[in-house]
Amino acid sequence: MTARRTMIVLGLLLATAVVLFVGYEARRVLTWIVIAAFFAVALNPAVGWMTRHVTACRRWLATLLVFVGAFALLGGVVTLFVLPLAREGGQVVANFPAIVDDLRNGRGPAGQLIERFNLMEYAENNADRIRQYASGLGAPTLAFLRSVATGVAGGATIFVLSYLMVLEAPKITHGFLALFPPARAERIRRVSHDCAKTITGYLTGNLLISLICGSLTYLVLRVMDVPYAGLIALFVGLADLIPLVGATLGAIVATAAGFVTSTTAGIVVLVFFVVYQQLENHLLQPMIFARTVKLNPLAVLVAILIAVELAGILGALLAIPVAGILQILARDIWDTHRGGLKAEPTVGADRTPVPLTGDAGERDLAVAAGRADTRSAYATSSPAYATSIARAAGKPDAPSPVGPASMS
Repeated sequence: MTARRTMIVLGLLLATAVVLFVGYEARRVLTWIVIAAFFAVALNPAVGWMTRHVTACRRWLATLLVFVGAFALLGGVVTLFVLPLAREGGQVVANFPAIVDDLRNGRGPAGQLIERFNLMEYAENNADRIRQYASGLGAPTLAFLRSVATGVAGGATIFVLSYLMVLEAPKITHGFLALFPPARAERIRRVSHDCAKTITGYLTGNLLISLICGSLTYLVLRVMDVPYAGLIALFVGLADLIPLVGATLGAIVATAAGFVTSTTAGIVVLVFFVVYQQLENHLLQPMIFARTVKLNPLAVLVAILIAVELAGILGALLAIPVAGILQILARDIWDTHRGGLKAEPTVGADRTPVPLTGDAGERDLAVAAGRADTRSAYATSSPAYATSIARAAGKPDAPSPVGPASMS
């Protein structure tokens, strides 16, 4: 018997080690799956709405239309960047000799900066070192191109995965819930819907913060008369969606554009981003996520700090929704243990109340207590719940769910 238990323990340890090893080796693919799940949860409500409200719109058609719309929106944003960059790039190539002449003679904003900081003299004195450094950029360039190709492949994979997740969501959900008894399946459905709302709220809050960041950046750049203020503000807003490093990346680009325009503009933009990032990290994010994810602002800040320390960018991406999901699970366990639920059920896409189940005696007790429209199936099947409802209805001597009939 002891040898058998030892073998079982060793087998479990070996299986755990194998799972951890496979997870570590496939961490890039697992990251893509997690991001695809985020997009699937965000787009699934739109697909469900079209399926319910648009006549003769089947799920595969609704999914296709929603994803085509999302792809068109993404293509429009990319076009807003590519067309101005291509146009300005062509002008730079055409005017390159004049630009070099202005830089050498200290004309224009960039030329004045070069002359002020003696950058041209530094370049002439260190020409050999700069040339040697430039010749060693071959390997980093290849690594960068390889990472770009991996990113493109990852984006296509995420798109396909999210599409299939949304398309097959009803089948997967129905098959999974069919493994459980009806009461427990209804409980899992309700909790899963709350978790999905948490993820959707996180994405909505993140988009709102990026919109605020881009709008304020546009106002500052416009006031300081920085060229291409709209394009730079759009880049800052999109970069702000990237956890941990996005806001800093946008701030660097906007500040560089400000210094190219004038020293005063560069200093003003730099001060704006320093102040704004402090407000966003310690005030704006906790306040918005407290409303969209239903998390305490202190919990939001603590979750972000811990997750960034543990998992870097991926941790920053998952910190708030994971904290919200843990809060939902803890609340559900607590409510179940106490025999009660929150006052507002959130079952199904339409958030309709859960129909009561159980024998007629328990339903009558719930109706007598005036609470039949706010209790879920799994709670009414609990003996503790039935007893509490009986007492609330003024019937302390009501029959217990466990009686002679059940004992036999």
